[in-house]
Amino acid sequence: MAAGDKESFTQWATERQGALLRTAVLISGDHQRAEDLVQEALTKVALRWGKLRDGHPDAYARTIIARDNISWWRRHRRELVGLPEHGDREAPRSGASSERQLMLRDALAALTAKQRAVIVLRFYDDLTEPQAADVLGVAVGTVKSQTHLALRRLREAAPELAELLTEDS
Repeated sequence: MAAGDKESFTQWATERQGALLRTAVLISGDHQRAEDLVQEALTKVALRWGKLRDGHPDAYARTIIARDNISWWRRHRRELVGLPEHGDREAPRSGASSERQLMLRDALAALTAKQRAVIVLRFYDDLTEPQAADVLGVAVGTVKSQTHLALRRLREAAPELAELLTEDS
């Protein structure tokens, strides 16, 4: 990597690392795995920086995070019983939103890996259906159906989230 490329990659990575980590935590449900996913994504972006710097490195990094998490989940799903208990997870930031953060994490934990990825990409990262489909490597129809199923599951499993949304408006 040339010196100018290294500087531009370092600047991009420094600016985007926090947002990528937040996305990875929501997608994976595990802070340590999220850190690993982001590190792997940054490594892969760095290897292709010459082609990505003028394009969409964020989209490429999100694609890596989402797909690597689904691959990890497929390899380990028989070992998993569920997400770690609250005490094993990173504590949410202090303040009024702590309860909401825990509620959101618990609600997302009720979803499958693909449903969680679709919800995070569509509503947290604000991607369109075609963009989310591209990131996940699936058809737009799959994104639509997974979104529908995930939202229904969230409504059933965590009706308190809907109440929070009406409080904010």
